[in-house]
Amino acid sequence: MNELVEIVGLTKAYDAKSIAVNNITLSLPKGKIIGLLGPNGSGKTTLIKMMNGLLTPTSGSIKINGRFVGPETKARVAYLPDRTYLAGGQNIKDILNYFADFYSDFSKEKAMEMLQSLNIDPDTKMKTLSKGTKEKVQLILVMSRNADLYILDEPIAGVDPAARDYILNTIINNYNPEATVLISTHLIGDVEKVLDEVIFMRYGQLVLYTSVDNIREQHGKSVDAYFREVFAC
Repeated sequence: MNELVEIVGLTKAYDAKSIAVNNITLSLPKGKIIGLLGPNGSGKTTLIKMMNGLLTPTSGSIKINGRFVGPETKARVAYLPDRTYLAGGQNIKDILNYFADFYSDFSKEKAMEMLQSLNIDPDTKMKTLSKGTKEKVQLILVMSRNADLYILDEPIAGVDPAARDYILNTIINNYNPEATVLISTHLIGDVEKVLDEVIFMRYGQLVLYTSVDNIREQHGKSVDAYFREVFAC
């Protein structure tokens, strides 16, 4: 079985007028880097939180590696949220030790290698780091796991172009090739060079799921240009 994620009839409604995700059915294969793209309010983050077990669907289901979302799937999903979640008073070394204790698939050696390549001192406290360096540390923590699914919510937002290149290279070079990486971003032009496939969402609904090559071959456009056409941005 090549399918890693199976989503069937997935809906999340906060009330009758606020439907964040609306009846999505979607299967994601193993071994791909997939962009989750859509305007603000399209339901991307809600979908991500349901895949991580942080929100409960109103209806429908999500399976990861054949198992419904729960403790077993959480142990195999590496999640980078769109906001900093690490305590500013902690130093990086303590955070690495915490991750090593908490996640059996976390490689402290791999994390230390990536920190060293960036000349980041593991004894440094998080609160002393720049926003871009904090983003890099958080990504290093996520990509040092040997997960089945990596979910990255806006991993390159708010950082300079050089940092974006580092982050994208880190994603490409450090994830398990049998795994899948799902990247939610508004910076399509920066990230599309690493994508194999894309998901377009709008108003909580699935608009398109296809390969990057199909967009380029059938429409003669970049993903960014086609996205702007579809959503009339």
